[in-house]
Amino acid sequence: MEDLKKLIREVPNFPKPGILFYDITTLLKDPLGLHWAVDLLANHYVGRPINRVVGIEARGFIFAPMVAYRLNAGFVPVRKPGKLPATVARATYQLEYGQDTLEVHRDAIGRGDSVLIIDDLLATGGTAAAVAGLVESLGGTVAGIGFVIELEFLKGRAKLAKYDLHSILKY
Repeated sequence: MEDLKKLIREVPNFPKPGILFYDITTLLKDPLGLHWAVDLLANHYVGRPINRVVGIEARGFIFAPMVAYRLNAGFVPVRKPGKLPATVARATYQLEYGQDTLEVHRDAIGRGDSVLIIDDLLATGGTAAAVAGLVESLGGTVAGIGFVIELEFLKGRAKLAKYDLHSILKY
């Protein structure tokens, strides 16, 4: 994992002073690193009956379709408000600095669907918890939640304790 961590650029004081930002664009441009990251995310769930992989806007969109391909599952985007053209289900949730909303097409997840949620980063867990609630409200079952990076000191895992969590890099 240390080799993979070397591909993540650390940017101090972004997006504001005191924040250390883990920039995955340097990982994405490395063909071997990108392949390795997708394999590590997908391999944890191989052999499980997953038929939908949800990607959370925006960086979850990068990894989720590749994981879906590896698992022979469909990809479902969860987007910010106003981006999806058909009828949506919506989840509004609290952030440390306010609130946010995400939407998914109502017909993207059905009763009995086994859903894997993918995002790039687990911080406080609020976004992933909101998406898990959205999946469950549509009748789906959350088979797991996978992340490229987990910021352990923010304790987001605790908010998602009832789910099978998998993160490949921990800081």
